[in-house]
Amino acid sequence: MSRPVGWWRRKSTPAKVETYTRWSFHSIAALEALTVGLMIPSAVGGELAVLLVLTGWVHALFCGLTGSRALDWTRGRRPQPARLLWVLAALTLVIAIGAMAIAERGPRGEDVDVAASGLYGSVLVFGAGFLALGVRDRRRVLALVVGFTVGSVLLAFLMGRPGAAALFAGLSVLIGAGVLTLSAVFSVWLIDAVFELDAARETRARLAVAEERLRFGRDLHDVIGRNLAVIALKSELAVQLTRRGRKEAVEQMVEVQRIARESQREVRDVVRGYREADLGVELTGAQGVLTAAGIDCEVTGEAVGLPLDVQSALGWVVREATTNVLRHGDAKRCTVAVRVSAGRVVLTVENDGASRSTGASGSGLTGLRERLSAVDGTLEAGRLTEGVFRLVAEIPTEVAS
Repeated sequence: MSRPVGWWRRKSTPAKVETYTRWSFHSIAALEALTVGLMIPSAVGGELAVLLVLTGWVHALFCGLTGSRALDWTRGRRPQPARLLWVLAALTLVIAIGAMAIAERGPRGEDVDVAASGLYGSVLVFGAGFLALGVRDRRRVLALVVGFTVGSVLLAFLMGRPGAAALFAGLSVLIGAGVLTLSAVFSVWLIDAVFELDAARETRARLAVAEERLRFGRDLHDVIGRNLAVIALKSELAVQLTRRGRKEAVEQMVEVQRIARESQREVRDVVRGYREADLGVELTGAQGVLTAAGIDCEVTGEAVGLPLDVQSALGWVVREATTNVLRHGDAKRCTVAVRVSAGRVVLTVENDGASRSTGASGSGLTGLRERLSAVDGTLEAGRLTEGVFRLVAEIPTEVAS
C-alpha cells in the first residue's frame, strides 16, 4: 500500500489532476464495456449476444484509446489524433446502424429489441463524449452533440421506428451525450488551467530572481560607474602630463589609486549589503509569498533585538526554506517559528505536502550549512513524518555577536 501512496505523493498537483482525469475517462470507457456486458447477455442469448457484446467492447476499447491520445494532445505530447477521431466516428456510425437494423429487421422478440436499442444508444452517447476530448472549438463541440442527436432521430425514422420512439431515442442521446461532452470539455479546461497556474508560479519565482539580479546590477552601476569614469579621465590626463614631462602626472595617478581603492571598498559594501538579510523583512516577505501561492503560512516569534549577524544568517535560511516550499512538494500549510532561549536562537520551518524526493541534501541546504557554520550555527533538515518536512537552524547569539 505504501508504494501506490508514495507514487501518488511524488506527483505534482498538475500531474495529479491529469492522472485523475485520465483514469476517470478510462473508467467511463470501462463502464460502457461493463454496461454492454451485463445488459445484453441477460436479454439475449446465443451467438447474437456474443456478437453484440464483442461489438460494444470494441467500441469501448476505441473510446479509451481515443481519450488517452486526445489527453496527450491536450498536453502537447503528440499531434491531434485526427485519424483516430474519424475512425471512432465511423465505428460509432456503423455500430449504431447495425444495432438499429438488428432491432428492426433482426430476430423477433422484445428482448432482442431492448438489447439492440441499448447498444444503439450506448455507442452514440459514449462516442460523442470521447470525440469531444479531441475537439477544442466550442461550436464544434455543440455541433457534435446536435449532430449525434439529429442523426439518431433520422436513423430511427429511416429504420421504421415510430415517431415517438425516434424522438425518445434522440432525447436520450441528447441528454447522455450532452452530460458526457460537458464533462469532457470541463476536464480539458481544468487540466489546462492547473498547468497554466503552475507555470505562472514558476515564472513568478524566476522573475523574482531576475529582479534581484537587476537590483544588484543597478547598485553596482550606481556605485562604481561614476568612479570608473573619473579614473578613465584622470588616467588620460596623467598620460598627457607624462608625455609633457610634468610632475603633476604623479599626483593624478595617486588620485587614480585612491579612487580605485575607494571603489573596491564601495563594491564590498554593496556585496555585503546584498548578502546580508534582515530577518524581520524576510519573515514578512515569506509569509506574503506563501500566502499568495495559496499556502497557509503562520509566523511566530520576533527578530527584534537580535544581532545583525544572526539576522543575516537566519534571513538566508528563511529565503531558502521558502523557495523549497514553493518548488518542491504540494504544501497547503507552513509554519515559521523564531525562538530565543538560553543565549541561542532557533528558527523552525515546517511544511506539509513534502514529496518523497524532498531530502536533506542539495546545494541550497549545503550553502546554508556553510553560512551557519561561520557563526557557529547548525542546520538540521529532513522528513518528520509522511509528507511533513522540517528545517531547524540554531545559532548561539553570544558567538554570533
